[in-house]
Amino acid sequence: MEHLIESGPLTPSDIARRLHLSTAAATLVVDRLEASGHAERRPFEGDRRKVVVVPNMASTQRTADELLPVVRGVAALLTELTPEDSAAVERFLGDVVRVYRDALEAGER
Repeated sequence: MEHLIESGPLTPSDIARRLHLSTAAATLVVDRLEASGHAERRPFEGDRRKVVVVPNMASTQRTADELLPVVRGVAALLTELTPEDSAAVERFLGDVVRVYRDALEAGER
């Protein structure tokens, strides 16, 4: 959904490339997004043989509405941190990101 929201309509092949999936796996992802009402397939303008996947705006808005209080709450917590605590949190989250990236890179080998 993030890719669809940020980039707009994408073909299933585009989704497969962005998610590092096979086209068959991407089709299953699109099927699930469509079945759950989060996205829909539409004909590609100019080439009716192609389809694009577009986010369902109501689903996107509902997600934003549900996440906004969390984002605001975390932002409020950040304002309460001392500079030392803020630096410690920043170091910790940077380390977490490195662990995730290392795991992803190891899986791609």
